[in-house]
Order: sequence, then structure tokens, then C-alpha cells
Amino acid sequence: MKVLLLGKNGQVGWELQRSLSTLGEVVALDRSVDGELCGDLVDVPGLRVTIQRVAPDIIVNAAAYTAVDKAESDKDLALLINATAVQAIADEAAKLGSWFVHYSTDYVFDGTGSAAWQEGDVVSPVNYYGLTKLMGEQAIAASGCKYLIMRTSWVYGARGNNFAKTMLRLAADRNELNVIADQIGAPTGADLIADVTAVAIRQAHVNPEVAGIYHLAAGGCTSWHEYASVVIEQGRACGVPMQVQTVNPIPTTQFPTPARRPLNSRLNTEKLRETFSIHLPDWRSGVTRTLKEMLEK
Repeated sequence: MKVLLLGKNGQVGWELQRSLSTLGEVVALDRSVDGELCGDLVDVPGLRVTIQRVAPDIIVNAAAYTAVDKAESDKDLALLINATAVQAIADEAAKLGSWFVHYSTDYVFDGTGSAAWQEGDVVSPVNYYGLTKLMGEQAIAASGCKYLIMRTSWVYGARGNNFAKTMLRLAADRNELNVIADQIGAPTGADLIADVTAVAIRQAHVNPEVAGIYHLAAGGCTSWHEYASVVIEQGRACGVPMQVQTVNPIPTTQFPTPARRPLNSRLNTEKLRETFSIHLPDWRSGVTRTLKEMLEK
């Protein structure tokens, strides 16, 4: 089995290089040109040529425009990367008969209510980033290719910047922190996403009927405030210097941003768990492990 991985140096892409290696040959690309191969989603013609040259059995796209607030003003680039390029990948996958694995987001929903979103619920993005991700999903479905779309939420990894690192840095410098308490979701590790992806691909390769959209997130749910409190508590237990004394819960209305954020980012993962016989651990276990990895470096 030959796998073409796009976005190899992102949080999820980095973990996918490990998990996909068990499936066969992996051609892993980032935005830079590797010989005659182009993995830059901005260069759509180059991307098409690359897919044709590699002729993979599986295309895994871990690249995306993820600057949620910047997308409100940088609309052309967000649309190009999250929708136009994705459509091109899907079209080439359909021509080759390849599987296309793609990652999306809970931001395709409007974030209302308190029930966990199911795959078939009505989509209605509240910001432009969410709209472009939805357009990417729709392009894949319309292409006729075999696909797995994994919607996920609150992604983090030990590599690169993440919420936990930000909280630890701020906690070292400030006596008091204000953290949003009315947005609810599940912090989901890039390593978990990568491992589940490999399991799903193995099963899809022998059972094409599993194609479709799935929700992939860690078990349980929390707020950004509780998430920050857990990070600071564990950091302090590990001997990280802390100045912070108080972590105040605040509503989203007290922290305005260019892009609206959904309050309810809960994802119902029952379909994924039952289809692929997967256990998704509670969000705390993944956060604890990643913190230990970060703090031991």
C-alpha cells in the first residue's frame, strides 16, 4: 500500500508519519518542494501533478488553513487551502481510485445547545474558517472518490504551540488568569487522531462500505477554564515555576475575537467507535501524557 501524506510537519501530520508507516510506503510532503513533488496546497496545479506522479492508494491530507481569526480577513487564502485545493485532491483521488482521508472540524456546526453533535446534524458554520472546512467536505463528497472525513476538535500535540504551553507560560508570569468557561469540547491529541486514522484506513482498505464522515474526539468534555486549571495543577506538581494564584472563569462575551466561536464543540463519536471497534480514552489521560512529554524535554 502506498500512502501520500500532505502536511507532514503539522501537529497531526508529524504523528501520522509514525502511525502510517505500518501500512506500507509513505511519501510524506510539506509545503516545500521535494524534488519533483509539491505538497503545497496553495499550488493546486503542482499538487495535481504530484498526486498523478505518486499514484498513491491512500491520500491523507493533514494540511489546512487553521488561523481561525485571520481567516475572517484572509478569505481568499483560507478558501484556496481548505476548499479549492481539497476539491483538486478529491478529483485526483477519484481518477486514481484512491482513498482520500481528510480532517475537518466541529466548526461546521453552529455551536448551540448542549448535546454532542452527530454526523448527520444540520451544518451551519458561525465563522469563515468553518465555512471553508464545510466547503471542503462538500467537495469531497461530490467528487465520487472513496473517502474518510474525520471531524475533530480542540487538537493539541507535544510538538509546536498549543493551549497547554500557553497556559504554563502565562502562569509563570502572572498572578491571575482569565480563561473562557462557557465553550465546551474535548481536547484531542494529535497522536490519538493519527492512531485512529491508521486503524480506520486498514479497515477501509478491505471494507469500502465504511466510507463517510466520522467524529473523532477524546472521551468526555470540559471547558477551556477547566482545561487550563488541570494543566496548571499538573505543571505545579511537576515542579514547573508558577506565579499564578487565581484562574478566573469568564464568558466568551468578555473575550471578543474577530471570528465567532461555537459554545458547544461536543462531538458524538459513537459511529466511529462502533464502526472501527475503537476505544477513545478520556481527554484527561491524553493531556496528562502530553504534559509529561513536554515537561521532560
